[in-house]
Amino acid sequence: MMDDRAALHCIVFGRVQGVGFRFFVVEIAERLGLTGWVRNREDGRSVEIWAEGRRAALEALREQVRTGPPGAWVERAECAWVEPTGHFDDFSIRR
Repeated sequence: MMDDRAALHCIVFGRVQGVGFRFFVVEIAERLGLTGWVRNREDGRSVEIWAEGRRAALEALREQVRTGPPGAWVERAECAWVEPTGHFDDFSIRR
């Protein structure tokens, strides 16, 4: 049986800081059973996400972050499939 564990690294641009975007990502990731982290980037207009789990769950997360929560405006989400590290026990907000 093939292991479908994967990892996704995304940088989401737009009005995504100060609008609850990180909490939105944590809520979705936890519901999907993903591990990893989300953080604001220093540029003030983007958020970075590293998520690990089942490929189907990661694809669902990717679709959700392209829209974001009410109040957010996503200009674009640049996501890439990467090798999972297995280093995470939960999904958290990094500072």
